[in-house]
Amino acid sequence: MEDRSITENGNREQNPSKVVTSTSNGSICGFESLHHLLRSSLPVDTFQEVSRLIHGMNCGKPLDPITLPAAASSLSSDHDFDLQAYCFQAQKESLREPRIVRVGLIQNSIALPTTEPFLEQRRAIFQKLKPIIEAAGASGVNILCLQEAWTMPFAFCTREKSWCEFAEPVDGESTKFLQHLARKHNMVIVSPILERDVVHGETIWNTAVIIGNQGNIIGVHRKNHIPRVGDFNESTYYMEGNTGHPVFETAFGKIAVNICYGRHHPLNWMAFGLNGAEIVFNPSATVGELSEPMWPIEARNAAIANNYFVGSINRVGTESFPNPFTSGDGKPQHKDFGHFYGSSHFSAPDASCSPSLSRYRDGLMVADMDLNLCRQIKDKWGFRMTARYELYAEMLARYVHPDFQPQIVTDPLIPLVDNKFPS
Repeated sequence: MEDRSITENGNREQNPSKVVTSTSNGSICGFESLHHLLRSSLPVDTFQEVSRLIHGMNCGKPLDPITLPAAASSLSSDHDFDLQAYCFQAQKESLREPRIVRVGLIQNSIALPTTEPFLEQRRAIFQKLKPIIEAAGASGVNILCLQEAWTMPFAFCTREKSWCEFAEPVDGESTKFLQHLARKHNMVIVSPILERDVVHGETIWNTAVIIGNQGNIIGVHRKNHIPRVGDFNESTYYMEGNTGHPVFETAFGKIAVNICYGRHHPLNWMAFGLNGAEIVFNPSATVGELSEPMWPIEARNAAIANNYFVGSINRVGTESFPNPFTSGDGKPQHKDFGHFYGSSHFSAPDASCSPSLSRYRDGLMVADMDLNLCRQIKDKWGFRMTARYELYAEMLARYVHPDFQPQIVTDPLIPLVDNKFPS
């Protein structure tokens, strides 16, 4: 990080000789995240006010940082991954005890070039993730979520079918790897993989496997919405999932998984909430040019509208593939998606959110959440009570029929041209 000191009036003084302006590594003007940039560039009081506007307030105050065990910090230092931890509180209640759960998110880059043998690539990722998962365990994390398709490069831009070799059964090698760690650390692990459904004709799915804290497989959820935008040619490999909107009741709380592109669909978020989710994870793989302005908004909106916590995870790095590809968007052929910008974070139902992890380094984000906050915000805002679901159910029931007619009221004074309205 840049060398910056605090002057007598409280301002942070920048050392010009240390400023890094290149963003080729995925940084923001040399900083790991927007939070780091603002904290290093603004006077203390100004930064606090800006942070209030960007991150909100939890129970009327900024999020408190958590001091994690030395073992976790040592693993972070030894293996060079970002480590952050915060606490989301709820108001003290008279009739309910706090329901505090410690939750973790892991973001990472791939471990080897995509030209290496597939088996070596996958095993190298396992080896890379193990110390980060161990750090989560050392931190006392109860529920941990990995990023989308964490066992492989995000190769779906290429449309080459050889990458299907990374697909595995629900109880395959990655699940066995994580089951041991789940038992060891008494930790629920959400493992998003490329699934091969051997029972149904070797069909490929984008799937999250929910591994219980005893190492058991609680269930699976398959990605509901599949992108067909830019280089995200995922329907070449798998189609929309068939598992609905399941909520998994674990030893630590009710969780759901809204995989990647599903975050762009408000009804997808809503359905998990209607089924009772208290924490919804959004494991993703998305690049800066396409989606970064949307990234800090959509999950936070979902947490607010649906009265639950959201954990947003995005991979990091730039993955270059052996053969160039195009995507019918007029751009010249290229070998990579662009930069996966990380920036994993948590959002809470009271509109507060954590700072983000690094835009270019592996990372572990940890948060303590008092799940009592979910019901407290429901009581405060009454979104469920005022939602008028029957109104929208009737509208949607009409909309899905071929003879649907939009409800448009036209100004009768608009002049007609040949019995048509002017364009």
